[in-house]
Amino acid sequence: MKNVGRFVMALFVILCIGGAFSVPAVMADAGGVAGGSGGAPQIDAVFQTGMSWVDVVKSGGWPMYILGVMSVMTVAFVMYFIIVLRAGQVVPAPLYRELIEKIGAGMTDDAIKACEYHPSPLSAVAMSAMEHIKNDPDIDSAMLKDVVESEGERQSDNIQGQTQYLLDIGVIAPMVGLLGTVLGMLQAFSGVALSSALSKPVVLAGGVSKALITTASGLIVAIPAMIAYSIFRRRAAKLVSYLESASTEMLTALIKERK
Repeated sequence: MKNVGRFVMALFVILCIGGAFSVPAVMADAGGVAGGSGGAPQIDAVFQTGMSWVDVVKSGGWPMYILGVMSVMTVAFVMYFIIVLRAGQVVPAPLYRELIEKIGAGMTDDAIKACEYHPSPLSAVAMSAMEHIKNDPDIDSAMLKDVVESEGERQSDNIQGQTQYLLDIGVIAPMVGLLGTVLGMLQAFSGVALSSALSKPVVLAGGVSKALITTASGLIVAIPAMIAYSIFRRRAAKLVSYLESASTEMLTALIKERK
């Protein structure tokens, strides 16, 4: 499963890079066709050498800067989730074994110190239970179970909720691209209305180019973000199931030790 996950992540990165670098080439081909059809020699001169990233950003206008920030955020979130959303970060195996051993031996204070030394969602759940036992030695098993479930739900929400940032980017990026499309079309048609007959094709082509660039850029940012969200959402759900299982075992050990 680890090899499959690595393969999927490698494929994801390749698709992101390939899609990003294909934008200037596609725009260059489109410009060549427009220039060959006649009536827009200025545009043909621009696209003969292709478009650099600077040209793409300038053509798209200010929405491209927003999409650029969102693309950087997407990469940052992907790298962060690769590091954080791992079983060793949520349910560390050494901590789990140490907790079961110390709780079974009645060494609650040592178990609390182990949790403080190894902060993680599992340690947060264990500490909440042991702190309640320490403050109220007569707490019954039902109340202790509610404490563990409450803290477990909070930790589960933290694990799964953070992946929502990728979903937000996947939803907002196309809307920003659509906004750029609307602005580009407004620029195109307002420019056509105010320009002379000879320059109207050039003005119209420039506005449409801006509209198409922002639309494509919004999709280029959104699609990888949605793919990453799908991958990390499933990983987070699996980690939550691990946390639930470990918390149940820890709670069982606490109840047995108190009898």
